[in-house]
Amino acid sequence: MLSLSEIKKTMQENNLIVSILSEYINNHPRFLTADTVSELANECNVSQDDAFRILLCAACGLDTAAERWHRRLEQRYFVPGLHKLSPDTYREDLYNRTVHFPSVRLGKWELCKHSYHPYQPFVCNHPILTREFCEIPQIGYFDEEFFFPAVLENGIEWMTVTPNEVETMKAPIKESHGRVVTLGLGLGYFAFHASEKCEVESVTVVERDKDVISLFKEYLLPQFPNREKITILETDAFEFMKKEPGALSADYLFADLWHDASDGLDMYLELKKFEKDHPETKFSYWIEPSLLSVLRQMVFERITDPVSPLQLRGVSPEKLLSDNFLKTLNLTKEKTT
Repeated sequence: MLSLSEIKKTMQENNLIVSILSEYINNHPRFLTADTVSELANECNVSQDDAFRILLCAACGLDTAAERWHRRLEQRYFVPGLHKLSPDTYREDLYNRTVHFPSVRLGKWELCKHSYHPYQPFVCNHPILTREFCEIPQIGYFDEEFFFPAVLENGIEWMTVTPNEVETMKAPIKESHGRVVTLGLGLGYFAFHASEKCEVESVTVVERDKDVISLFKEYLLPQFPNREKITILETDAFEFMKKEPGALSADYLFADLWHDASDGLDMYLELKKFEKDHPETKFSYWIEPSLLSVLRQMVFERITDPVSPLQLRGVSPEKLLSDNFLKTLNLTKEKTT
């Protein structure tokens, strides 16, 4: 059994790694270049991938040559968490092969193409959670420029089809069946793949922004082979869910309303309250492991609160912090803090 002090140390390391990676990815994502990586690989007679990992650790402030703890962090987080990806894997995705994107604007929204530069790191999948509660961010990169479709809101990237979206939607797409409801339209990636399945009877998309709907209907939906399966409702997702129990009439519901875990936890917890009213519907949530990571940190802070710690009542900290237990919590953010 893990002690609270062991868990605390790991949680602190998790937070440190997320902090330094976020700082690099958000503020200096193209600091390292293909030339820089090649130079180190040639000078030190190491592979391009090893050279990139060494340089990324240094760029994130880790001195792996002199500091034993930094070398430990590299082995614990960077070695299993850093992945060179094949561009063809994502170019060959059926959605990307089928749907073509014009450069257009409508209101505050713009449809365009963005790209990752060679050796620009980005989140590419759910974090890996170990038994010791070590959470290993999954970071991908390409060794060539990779273009992907994006929707900008007032010039800021909001919706994309990147490797992260592709990988984190594999499970919901695989699980979808019967009458499907998806909360949030995005670029229609989930709706496209769900509609391709013979096990899926219909796909109802709930989206509140009329301009996003207009862009989608005019430029993207006509390219969907099974567009007759797809219905779009212009309404707020929570207003839709507050209708009388039974009105949902879905076999599978996929929620994708948030940009990332930082803005998604409140909505995730609020949506989970509706599960009891729809026992016949399977609920699924985009990036749920990342949302649970944020919730895990909040619960741990309550357990270790120096003034008023959460009473465990015979339940082990390991159980309280497990994904399975966290999924059963029906709390608002205010109640967990």
